[in-house]
Amino acid sequence: MHSKSIIKTDFLFPNQTNIYKGKVRDVYTINDDYLVMIATDRISAFDTVLPTGIPFKGQVLNQISVEMLDSTKDIIDNWLISSPDPNVSIGYKLKPIKIEMVIRGYLSGHADRLYKSGKRSICGVEMPDGLVSNQKFDEPIITPSTKADIGHDEDISKTDILKKNILSIDQYEEIEKITHKLFERGTQIAESRGLILVDTKYEFGYDNNNKLYLIDEIHTPDSSRYFYIDGYKEAVDRGTPPKQLSKEFFRQWLINNDFQGKKDQVLPEITDEIIDDVSNRYIELFNLITGNPFKPRESNNILKEIEANIIESLST
Repeated sequence: MHSKSIIKTDFLFPNQTNIYKGKVRDVYTINDDYLVMIATDRISAFDTVLPTGIPFKGQVLNQISVEMLDSTKDIIDNWLISSPDPNVSIGYKLKPIKIEMVIRGYLSGHADRLYKSGKRSICGVEMPDGLVSNQKFDEPIITPSTKADIGHDEDISKTDILKKNILSIDQYEEIEKITHKLFERGTQIAESRGLILVDTKYEFGYDNNNKLYLIDEIHTPDSSRYFYIDGYKEAVDRGTPPKQLSKEFFRQWLINNDFQGKKDQVLPEITDEIIDDVSNRYIELFNLITGNPFKPRESNNILKEIEANIIESLST
């Protein structure tokens, strides 16, 4: 099963002008106008890309994102033009804003870890005393982070974004408003499927006329945390983590095995059993969030198929 994982790509397309390999995606630039984004099966946690791929993860991420971008087009235009292959999205190359708009509806993950350490403010946003882990905020909060080319992304406040001239006040407020609308839509879609969208992040870019677009991917298990509605309240009341569909369960497994990406820590052996479990969680999330059964791609040579589908799409 694991030989089917796509760990790396190495293509040379007609008119290719650049290639960028992120933690999970390989992005090819065509003519400096278009991006070909290939979702691989690599998995990263604590800013470490693990040596083992997760079968079908890339397909799940790409197909959820394509559907979610499609279902938010009435809120904001996005970069996507087409998806000629289950693992591929092709779209416009835009000038990315160096900020990720992280929005949180609940006290979970990074915010929860900060809260437990005694902090009551995140990115300049105050959090009241007396909250418990995974509790819903009265209103969703936006906690932006810098997009680091290397190393860790870092929290940044609205004040600092304006001070550093990353965005003007008008630009920031437009993006803030759209972030709330997108999160509201994502929340509605999740609820209709028996899920809670806990937190997520959005990325934006401008075209040459300074028109704002939504870029990258949205509402996937790599950029978002989901809880099941069923059992959520009881878990919070008990003080136990609600069942969730996201990468957090895998991060938790690494923490339990003494790995948080820190210096001198050794990556635990990731067994086939763990890989299959993670793969099944991704497929389960696909089924839940799209409401459609996942159709795993069947191919004896996935890379060759991906290449052929991209070349055909670029030639039309």
